[in-house]
Amino acid sequence: MHYVYILPLSNQQLYTGRTDDLRRRFQEHTNGKVSATKHRRPLTLVFYETFLAKEDSVRRELYLKTSKGKSTLRMMLQDSLKTT
Repeated sequence: MHYVYILPLSNQQLYTGRTDDLRRRFQEHTNGKVSATKHRRPLTLVFYETFLAKEDSVRRELYLKTSKGKSTLRMMLQDSLKTT
């Protein structure tokens, strides 16, 4: 399985990532082992999608990192982002 996931950061930005082991990767973020997020903890996993093919997860991650993808995410997660 392949995952695309979203972490809201303390500076109101969204971190979008991709992995084949979501539990391990989120633990790395939580433990400060990821340079992009280590200074923006605590972190909460607010969204993830699962894919069978790695190529599909890569395509989705790239889309979610575009301005249109970020806008769609913020609309989808507007209530979740208020509570983090």
